[in-house]
Amino acid sequence: MIDRVKQKSHDYTINVGIYLGNLIKWLLLSVIAGILCGLVGTLFHFCVDRASDAFLENGWLLYFLPLSGCLIVFVYRINGVKKDEGTNLVITSVRNSGDVPSNMTFLIFIGTVLTHLCGGSSGREGAALQIGGSMGSLLGRILQLDENEKRIITACGMSALFSALFGTPLAAAIFSMEVASVGFMNYASFLPCTVSATIAVNIAKGFNVRPMHYVINMVPDITVGSSAIAVALALICAAAGVFFIGSLRISGRLFAKKIPNQYLRIIVGALIVILLTQLVGNTDYNGAGTIMIQSCFYGKVPVYAFLLKVVFTAVTMGSGFKGGEIIPSFFIGATLGNAFGQMVGMEPSFAAAVGMVCVFCSVVNCPLASIMIGIELFGTGGVIYYALCCGVCFIISGYYSLYQAQRFAYSKTPVEEVESGDTLEAKRPEDWRKKRKRR
Repeated sequence: MIDRVKQKSHDYTINVGIYLGNLIKWLLLSVIAGILCGLVGTLFHFCVDRASDAFLENGWLLYFLPLSGCLIVFVYRINGVKKDEGTNLVITSVRNSGDVPSNMTFLIFIGTVLTHLCGGSSGREGAALQIGGSMGSLLGRILQLDENEKRIITACGMSALFSALFGTPLAAAIFSMEVASVGFMNYASFLPCTVSATIAVNIAKGFNVRPMHYVINMVPDITVGSSAIAVALALICAAAGVFFIGSLRISGRLFAKKIPNQYLRIIVGALIVILLTQLVGNTDYNGAGTIMIQSCFYGKVPVYAFLLKVVFTAVTMGSGFKGGEIIPSFFIGATLGNAFGQMVGMEPSFAAAVGMVCVFCSVVNCPLASIMIGIELFGTGGVIYYALCCGVCFIISGYYSLYQAQRFAYSKTPVEEVESGDTLEAKRPEDWRKKRKRR
């Protein structure tokens, strides 16, 4: 008996030593990733912001959008990239083995800045995920980490860049864990991603990068009536998210099919954006649209604003410009929510917050990260509404996603695990839709 106790104590001591060594190792690695990505993320933030400000101050830059597009294609071509997989490549590397090309950092950095400089409608978080993933993957190769460790350090890079730009460290950490295989999270990544994201956001704050934050005038009491109204908004936002994804896909396919030449394709896309801007009569729908998002929290915006942003972004991204789709999804959700609030008597700023969270959840299929986004952007006052509405959006949006590399480990309803031997096999959105059609 005594010998058994001694043996167990010895085994426990050895295990504690192994766990402690692993903890120290990943704390050091995540600190390194957080510092490097925080610095690069801060530089990227300033470059994109300066480019956006330059466009707002000099509207004539819009007419150079075709030239900026050609420069983007040229830079990618001379670096040997004819078909850019973008964020999908990073997501695949987090879920499976594989490296992210180190030149992706430079390419998406330049491409996003040029897009914003001349008024293309795109976000910057897609670029952040690609830059962070590329830097994390490079760090993994330099340190000669194994494949499992490379996946974690890549996720750390994604979390750090996302956090540096948005100022939402917990949402960034959870998002990088949740987005690759919906329903299956690698919790070994949680501490490293959280540490990296926290360090990166504090580095950004040290350089006076202000995190995104919005003030809600009033959060309604939780009643059956207010909950029903919020669910109705969630249903509308889920449909809007699917419409946004469909618009991006259709636009990309049409441009690629009708205009095979990449230079001509991006020039045509730029000319359409210029024409749309002239027809609208302002630049509210160019760039990321953060000014319009802010307007949703202290005033009213046009009811049709979300639709125009879908069109502008679909043309911009479909024709080959660079950036991301998450801030445009925030724009769509905020303006749609604000308009909904005006019509049904719900506080417009609260409805805008719910709309932002809901459309984000609909397009990325990450309910936990979406709830955390709501908490970190708007505070904890509406957390029950965010959870309720994200649950609705997650189901109603089906298996559509901004990221074609995203996989679903479980069906959304009914719950069904897909297993292949002892490993969890995540299915593509297309696989689930085909399966449901056969039924």
